[in-house]
Amino acid sequence: MFTGIVTALGTIEQVERRGDLRARIAAPLDPANIDIGASIACSGVCLTVVDRGGSAGEAWFDVDVSNETVSRTVADMWTVGRRLNIEPSLRLGDELGGHIVTGHVDSIGEVVLAKKEGDSWRLAIRARAEMSPFIAEKGSITVDGVSLTVNDVRDRADKTCDFALNIIPHTGEVTTLGSLKLGDTVNLEIDVLARYLKRMQSLAGAG
Repeated sequence: MFTGIVTALGTIEQVERRGDLRARIAAPLDPANIDIGASIACSGVCLTVVDRGGSAGEAWFDVDVSNETVSRTVADMWTVGRRLNIEPSLRLGDELGGHIVTGHVDSIGEVVLAKKEGDSWRLAIRARAEMSPFIAEKGSITVDGVSLTVNDVRDRADKTCDFALNIIPHTGEVTTLGSLKLGDTVNLEIDVLARYLKRMQSLAGAG
């Protein structure tokens, strides 16, 4: 379980094709605080640490990325040099600063607007039709592992939707969101509460 509050920016240093992909990710963490078998969210994807090393502030950890995970995440995500938003799993007693995030990518979105607005960065992301019913104004959504509040939603004739986000300077600096540009794709995870509400609504309609 995660909160969508990014702890560090990591970089993929190595990618090795085995049965699945083995990726080595470098991040400014302390390897003493990274347990083998622990869960770490990498740009919104929950992965299991299978090895780790380095020194405090210059750690690395290895993860296995299944073909299923590769198929459901951004196409060029698992490449050497890719920057990732890193968040270790929530520990009992930690502050829930964002919202409840599972680290399971629901869909891919496309950036259709990226511009400066005051000191902040204004983004609009186009979500696929199957995602649209779960996205609401002032609701929560996870974009590349970052917990964000939806500012506005515009439904489209093809049942897709464009939702707007405001990225404050701090968030832009400590995550990958500040470097997004038109046409980039991102991992999306809907709010778990929206998922349950949609299921309850469908069951009520069936009754």
